[in-house]
Amino acid sequence: MALPPHFLDELRVRTPLAPLIGRATRLEKAGRQWKACCPFHGEKSPSFYIYDDHFHCFGCGAHGDAITFVMRQSGATFMEAIERLASEAGLEVPKQSPEHAARERRAKDIHGVLAAAEAAFTRRLHLPEGREALAYLRKRRLTDETIAHFGLGWSGEGRGALASDLRDQGVEPRQLVEAGLMQERDRGPVDLFFNRVMFPIRDKRGRTISFGGRILGDGQPKYVNGPETAVFSKRRNLYGIDLAREAVFRGARLVAVEGYMDVISLHQGGFEGAVAPLGTALTPEQLEAMWAISPEPVLCLDGDSAGLRAMARAAEVALPLLSPARTLRFAILPAGEDPDTLVAGKGPDAFNAVLDAAKPMDEALFDLLRPQGKLDRPEQRAAFRNKLVEAVAQIPDKSLASEYRRSMLDRFFAMGKRAPGGKPAPVAIQRPVPGASVRMAQARTLLACLVNHPWLLQEVEEPLMLLELPEGEATQLRGALLAYLSEGGELDPEPLADHLRALGAQDALSWARRTPALPLGARKEAQPAETLECFWHFFARLRGDGPLREDLEAAQQAATRAPSAETQRRVTLLKEALDAFGRGETGSGGPEA
Repeated sequence: MALPPHFLDELRVRTPLAPLIGRATRLEKAGRQWKACCPFHGEKSPSFYIYDDHFHCFGCGAHGDAITFVMRQSGATFMEAIERLASEAGLEVPKQSPEHAARERRAKDIHGVLAAAEAAFTRRLHLPEGREALAYLRKRRLTDETIAHFGLGWSGEGRGALASDLRDQGVEPRQLVEAGLMQERDRGPVDLFFNRVMFPIRDKRGRTISFGGRILGDGQPKYVNGPETAVFSKRRNLYGIDLAREAVFRGARLVAVEGYMDVISLHQGGFEGAVAPLGTALTPEQLEAMWAISPEPVLCLDGDSAGLRAMARAAEVALPLLSPARTLRFAILPAGEDPDTLVAGKGPDAFNAVLDAAKPMDEALFDLLRPQGKLDRPEQRAAFRNKLVEAVAQIPDKSLASEYRRSMLDRFFAMGKRAPGGKPAPVAIQRPVPGASVRMAQARTLLACLVNHPWLLQEVEEPLMLLELPEGEATQLRGALLAYLSEGGELDPEPLADHLRALGAQDALSWARRTPALPLGARKEAQPAETLECFWHFFARLRGDGPLREDLEAAQQAATRAPSAETQRRVTLLKEALDAFGRGETGSGGPEA
C-alpha cells in the first residue's frame, strides 16, 4: 500500500535515528554526528555513521533511514516497520483513500511521461538537428560522459516535436500538460520547450520530475523551468540533489551555486556535492533539503552586489531555522569568476581555496548587517547594535541564540580597534581622571564588581551585553570581559587579572582595585550578596528607572506568553535591579557614584 509522503515525513521526523540505532549498537559521538561499529557486518573500528535523517556505513555500504534500519535489523517488511515505528511515535497509519490512490496513479503516470520525454530529448541531441546544441555543450567544456551523466538533451526547433515523438508510445497531449511539458492555449496544447538545451531536474531518488531549458542564441528568457505539477515544486527541489546526496555520503562537501551549468561543471571538475536552486532565491524548503544531508552546506556566491543581496536573503531565511546541529557557510568567488571559469582556468585547487575561506554564519551575518562607512556617532553604533540583537533574536534555539549574541557583540565591541598588521589591538584602558563624568564613574564601579568577582559574569552576561555604556574605556573593558567568558576563562580574580594584563589593561586593574574609591560591594573582599546588590544598583542607574521598568514589563509579558526558566530568570534579574535601585544601597565605605 502506498502511504502519503507527508505521513512518512512526519514519521521520520518523530523517529530520531541515534536513539533508535543505539538500541542495537553502542554509539560514540563524532563531531555533530554519531558513529558505531556497523550492526550489519563484523568490524572492530567504527565506520557506521548516524546523521539527522539517515545512516551510512563506509565499510559495507549499508545506507538508509529509520524505516530501512528496522527492516534490515529485524527482518521486518516495509509495512511491519511502519507499524512499529508509528506505534512508538504515537502516529496512526493512514488508510489509503480512493482519492489518494488516484493521486498516486497520476504521479506514477507523470513520472513515466517525464522519463519518456527525457529519452526523446536525449535522442534528439545526437541527431543532425541537435548538432548546434551539442556544439554549445562541448564549447562549455562538457565531456560526452558528463552530458550523458546529467541526461542533457535537445528540445527540437519547432513546436509539436515532443508530442510527435511520444505519440507512438501512447502519450497524449493531456498527459504532457499534466507533466508540465506543454501549456494549454485557446487553440490547444503547445510546447513549453522549443529551441532549447534540456536539463532534467531530478528528485533526491533520481526520478525526473521536471526540466529546465536554455535557449540557444540571444533570445529571452535565457532559462525556462517547468511549472508546478503534482510531482514538482521549485521551492522544494534543488538541481543535482540526487547526485550530490550520494557524493556527500562519500565525504564530499555540499555546495550551493547559482545555476545548472555551475553544478555540472563542478561535478565534472570533481566537486560532486554541488547543487543549485531552481531559478528562485534560496527557500526554507531548499535549506531543509540541504540540511537533511549535510549539517553545514556552503553557499558559493559572486562578490558583486547581486551576490551580496543573495547572501543577505539566504541569511534572513536561515536564521529562524538554525540549530546547534545545522548552520551555513558563505564562500565568495573572486571578481569576474564563476565556478566554471575558476575551475577551468585555475584548477580545482583554486575553487577549494574559495571553499576553505568560506565565512561561518555568524561572521557573515555581522558583515551583512554592518552599515557602510564610519560608525563614530553613538546613535549610529546604537542602531547597528540593535540590528544585531534583533537578527539574533530570530534564532529559536535559546542556547544558540545566546552564543550568537555573544559573538555579535564581541565583534561589535572590537570594531575599529586594530593594531598595525591587522591584529586586534591591546585593550588600552586609561586610569580615571579627576572630574570624570558621573556616568563614567557609575560604569567603572559596575565593571569593578565583575573584575573583582568574575563569577558574576555568568549571572549577568546578557544584560551586560545590552547595557548602554559610555564609549571608550568602559566599552573596551566590557568587551574584554565578555570575550574572556566566551573563551571559557577561569572565573577567578587572579586568572582574569592575568588575562587583562596580557591585553595591556593594567590600568583597568588599578582603578578596579582602588579600594577607597569603591563602594564596599564592588571591592574584592565583598560578600556575594553585597556584590550582587552593588552591581544591580549601578546597572539600574546606568539603564535608567523608566527604561528598566519598561524592560521588566516586556519581560513579564514574554514570561506569560511563553513560560520558561529563561523568561522567568530575566524577570527575576530585572526585579533585582529595580529593587537595588529603589533601596539605593551600594554598601558602605565609599562615595556613591
